[in-house]
Amino acid sequence: MDTGTLCLLFILLAFQLPLSFSFLPGNETDRLSLLAIKDQIEHDPFGRLKSWNESSHFCHWFGVTCGRRHQRVVELNLTAWELAGRLAPDIGNMKLGILSNLRVLFIGKNHLFGEIPSSLANISFLEGINGNFNNFQGGIPERFGQLRSLKAFALAVNSLSGSIPTSMYSISSLTTMNVNLNQLRGSLPKDLGQTLPNLEVLGLHGNQFTGLIPSSLSNVSNLRLLGLGHNNFTGRMPTFARQRSLQWLVVNHNNLGNGQDDDLNFLVSLANNTALELLVISQNNFGGIMPKIVSNLSAKLSDMIFYENQIRGTIPIEIGNLISLQDLRLDENHLTGSIPSSIGKLENLCRLDLTGNELSGTIPSAMGNITSLNKLFLYGNKLQGSIPSNLGDCQQLLLLDLSENKLSGPIPKVVFGISSLAIFLGLSGNEFEGSLPSEVGKLQMLGILDVSDNRLSGEIPEAVGNCKSLEELYLGGNFFHGKIPESLGSLAAVQYLVLSHNNFTGQIPEFMRHLRLLEVLDLSFNDLEGEVPVQGVFQNATAVSLVGNQKLCGGIPQLNLSRCTSGKSKSSSKVKLATAIACGLLGLIFTISFAIFCWFRKRKTLADSQFLVKIPFPQVTYQDLVKATAGFSGNNLIGAGNFGTVYKGILEQDQAVVAVKVLNLLNKGASKSFMVECEALKNIRHRNLVKVVTACSSIDFQGNDFKALVYEYMVNGSLEQCLHCTDNTVGIHGPRSLNLIQRLGIAIDVASALDYLHHHCETPIVHCDLKPSNIMLDTDMTARVGDFGLARFLHDTSTQVTPNSNQSGTSGIKGTIGYIAPEYGMLSEVTTYGDVYSYGIMLLELFTRKKPTDAMFNEEQNLHNFVKMALPDHVNEIVDPEIPKEGQGKSFNATASRSNNVGNHRIVECLIAVLEIGLACSVERPEERMNISNVTVQLEKSRDILLGTGVRKRR
Repeated sequence: MDTGTLCLLFILLAFQLPLSFSFLPGNETDRLSLLAIKDQIEHDPFGRLKSWNESSHFCHWFGVTCGRRHQRVVELNLTAWELAGRLAPDIGNMKLGILSNLRVLFIGKNHLFGEIPSSLANISFLEGINGNFNNFQGGIPERFGQLRSLKAFALAVNSLSGSIPTSMYSISSLTTMNVNLNQLRGSLPKDLGQTLPNLEVLGLHGNQFTGLIPSSLSNVSNLRLLGLGHNNFTGRMPTFARQRSLQWLVVNHNNLGNGQDDDLNFLVSLANNTALELLVISQNNFGGIMPKIVSNLSAKLSDMIFYENQIRGTIPIEIGNLISLQDLRLDENHLTGSIPSSIGKLENLCRLDLTGNELSGTIPSAMGNITSLNKLFLYGNKLQGSIPSNLGDCQQLLLLDLSENKLSGPIPKVVFGISSLAIFLGLSGNEFEGSLPSEVGKLQMLGILDVSDNRLSGEIPEAVGNCKSLEELYLGGNFFHGKIPESLGSLAAVQYLVLSHNNFTGQIPEFMRHLRLLEVLDLSFNDLEGEVPVQGVFQNATAVSLVGNQKLCGGIPQLNLSRCTSGKSKSSSKVKLATAIACGLLGLIFTISFAIFCWFRKRKTLADSQFLVKIPFPQVTYQDLVKATAGFSGNNLIGAGNFGTVYKGILEQDQAVVAVKVLNLLNKGASKSFMVECEALKNIRHRNLVKVVTACSSIDFQGNDFKALVYEYMVNGSLEQCLHCTDNTVGIHGPRSLNLIQRLGIAIDVASALDYLHHHCETPIVHCDLKPSNIMLDTDMTARVGDFGLARFLHDTSTQVTPNSNQSGTSGIKGTIGYIAPEYGMLSEVTTYGDVYSYGIMLLELFTRKKPTDAMFNEEQNLHNFVKMALPDHVNEIVDPEIPKEGQGKSFNATASRSNNVGNHRIVECLIAVLEIGLACSVERPEERMNISNVTVQLEKSRDILLGTGVRKRR
């Protein structure tokens, strides 16, 4: 196993062993194997392996479970220990090849590497192997064909090579074979459909398979998912008349088809399939005419992706029958005719791509009915006429590309009223005329605007400067005239600016030398005059094109322009002399003032500079963050706090999506907050803490100090948003709704983070501002605590109450009303008990959806007392109204994997236990509050109560 975090090392292997196992060699083998495993572990953040010593029997070691009769290891559970190191091969001495009653082996999503042990073939009753998302190498053991009970075989996303053993194709019990994204090769046997009659899932996507797709596959009537994409399959496709349950058919990026008329006949066999949802045949050699039968495909079909083939004919008029389509791609084929107006019936369509065909006629006005569209590609056809005005009704469009057609007339103002456009607006290579409407300034989120190579005229409207997110602006090849507007200087994020082949006059504007992100500037073939700057982009001759402007002069030598001649009069010389004298005096004043300023600033900056050189994260530049956030666009703003604002961004280096916290250094304490947060986060590492990706301590384009921290972006936002925002959208999970299991999971996650900060750091850390807005939720709703700007360090771990003299105390303590511990209001010192109080309030809020600052609370009544008075008899009256619904099986069953009819008594029992923990944490006297370590244990017990089992299940 490679060095790295072992997030989920092994599944629970608590299966009853056969009696014959009891007379195998003594359990000394297991003890030595466990010690060998311990020796290879390099990082044990929770100290769980400390119990693995000679002071006790190995059956009592943490994470180890033995059988009652034979005292041999039957379970090794290292889940979420965050161990790092290598997995000793000695683990094989305990388990794997002799657990003859083992049914399922799940070792997916780890960092395991090496070859798959062939000894697994000895487990004759094995029904399932899941080793997805590892780095296994070598081949699939030949002996695996002996696993005659095997039903599911999944080793997707590894580095396996060689071929699938022929004997595995004869395991008739197999329902799932998923080896997607490996380096396997070979061909499929002709009789695959006869030898694997029960197959439901066949995933070979992303390998190096060759040969034909066997026609016998048509006999596998239960086939649901067929993924053969990104291989080298050739020949014809089999028919699928018997596969009435087929949901996914993915064969893209192969060499299927011969460009013949009958290549698409297999689509006819899918006409009676009512389950099909995904049909992907792109990047092959399929020829023939687009069959009308595709309009009779399943009403459930959501993705129909046919691009980069040799398909001819017209788009069937009946295409509107496919009402569930969300993604329709027919681009880069040879389609002719017009776009049928029936396409407007596809009201769920999000992406439509007809690029690179030979479509003619007009854009149907019915296109405006598809208000769900977010990407529309009609590039490179022969479309004529004007843009239909009701296209402006598509207010979710992120990208609109109508380039390289024969569209004419003025550009409708409604196009620039599609304020959602954020990626690209392409209108180039048409015959548009008239002026560029000032409404273009409404596109404040747009990244690329291309209206080049049309017949547009007039002056560039000043409103273009409002498009502050623009990274690329192409206006070349038109008849624009007048001066280049100064408002373009507001485009701080622009990287490509093309104004060539127009009739611009006047001098090159001053602002162009100050556009720091500008990489390409094309001003060629205009009528510009005057001296060319030598700063900014003008320092690079390969980045600037100025040909065809006969009146330009100067610039760097590599531009090969003529010298600027001097025609100045004596009066101008006098002016020049006077100006020089004035500048000299001003320079002297500035030098003296600057020296005084530096003297006063020195004491402040000295401490900062001593700290900043110790910033423990890789640093990025201010320019990097400007580019990542589109100039700190308001459209990317995702939050604001006491000391700054947070923007969503994408780092150019690795395209990582991040959250950028920009400190407002004008706020008192902001700079110190930055230092404290860096110091707090530099040595801590826990799955329930927000991870810092990088940092920036620099100056902005105006010369002001700039500080920012860059975190992993949490797609599901904050707990505050999930509990209290009403817009019902968050991340990739749709509605902001938390079920009971998720709430328990969040509570456990936050408690685990505090336990780590208080008891497992070299120097205990007190967060000091724990609240729902500082608890972030990642893709799988795992909670992570963030914002350590007010954190304090404790040097005395024995009492947990004595603050570090250098960083603790009461003078700088701030928090958030409602969550801050009451003793802090009486100038008490910082302690871990303060965090426990905040946690208790947060826990009560999580389950009641009542803020501690709710208008219903006053001096006599608060959230703590509100809950206390209701327990235990009236718990259902105070909890979030969404929670009791789960007792009827509405959403609870999906997380508990149990019967839909979960007893209300079990839910009530769990709620009471959890709320009592919240009360125990938020009592007024600090020393009476519950220890955070016990909180974690008790919450996990509450989850077990809810599930009605002693086995802990992850949400």
